[in-house]
Amino acid sequence: MSLRQMEYFLAVVEESSFTRAAEALHVTQPALSHQVKALERTVGGALLERMPRGVRLTAMGRAFLPHAQLAVRSAHQAERAARAAAGVAGGELHLATVHALAVGLLPGVVARWRALHPGVSLVLREYGSTEALEEQLERGVADLAVGPEPAGWTGPLLPLGPEELVVVVPAADPLAGRGAVRLTEFADRDWIRCAMEPLVDGVLVLDRACGELGFTPRTVLRTEHTSTAVRMTAAGVGIVMAPAHMVRGAVGEDCVLLSLDPPWHRRLAVFSRVPLTGAAAAFAELLRSGTRAAATTAERDASGRPD
Repeated sequence: MSLRQMEYFLAVVEESSFTRAAEALHVTQPALSHQVKALERTVGGALLERMPRGVRLTAMGRAFLPHAQLAVRSAHQAERAARAAAGVAGGELHLATVHALAVGLLPGVVARWRALHPGVSLVLREYGSTEALEEQLERGVADLAVGPEPAGWTGPLLPLGPEELVVVVPAADPLAGRGAVRLTEFADRDWIRCAMEPLVDGVLVLDRACGELGFTPRTVLRTEHTSTAVRMTAAGVGIVMAPAHMVRGAVGEDCVLLSLDPPWHRRLAVFSRVPLTGAAAAFAELLRSGTRAAATTAERDASGRPD
């Protein structure tokens, strides 16, 4: 069984056609068919069912598919890591993150990276939840991930420090003039909930916190992306809890962000399946320095905020 055979198999699955897969790979169809048949002989059965119009996976093929995807991605990741460790100036660095951090934290860091390392291009993949982020990194879709610190992660992990979670309200909200508010002051409000909201012991963190204070948050809308929720808040649909990194640079005159008293935080981290070397290590360090600078700015802003 070879890496090329698995790459050919995955191309046929993606294209649902031997003809289109051969064209995408720039090989002849007989050569492609020969490699896939050799792979099937190795695993001991048919992976693909040939049909008059296209192909589909057999039961064996469905079981084989995720492992082939991981093997091919891991091979490509190993090549990128080796090139980066060897000091190669070119190449790609593949990043994965949740949407809120892609919008809020990463733009400034990526701009600095491009100025410092113009020869290394970036590929960014965004996910709507921390669970999806961790699952996809396990499957090898990226060289490193940036997100809330995962529990029980067994690979390399670099803490980035805490990120404040704030409540976003419309500019005309009665609480908009306050610097900080208690969660109980939102007991009778409509909430917009996002997919990024973490679980604590199997319970969504807002449900858990409000329950401990004796009320249930009234959810009127659930969204995939935090940026969508913020725009819904601006329109008056409800209020939303969001990461400060995202909303501090995105909230305009139509929204106001409020800190909670006591403050809420989530811990951020850079993590990977393999040791961070070369370009991956450099990006992680640049990100850590960027989050430290952001934290210092936030603390300075908070110290001057009226009570």
